Amino acid sequence: MTYQNIITIEPDKRGGKPCIRRMRITVYDVLGWLAAGMSHAEIIEDFPELTEEDIRACLEFAADREHRLAVSVGAA
Repeated sequence: MTYQNIITIEPDKRGGKPCIRRMRITVYDVLGWLAAGMSHAEIIEDFPELTEEDIRACLEFAADREHRLAVSVGAA
């Protein structure tokens, strides 16, 4: 799986924040729900348009973004 096929960024949607499959649900929304203690099953129950793959893509996106940030800070 690769998050590039799931996470979309559109300047006119949600202020250009990374969203899931062109929906209005952002990566930040999903990460916030996970951080608040929601399980994947609870998120999907509340938002049935999401899939396990969508949630994993959000985690992969966040991990990749963190890695790129660490690399750019280390290069400075």
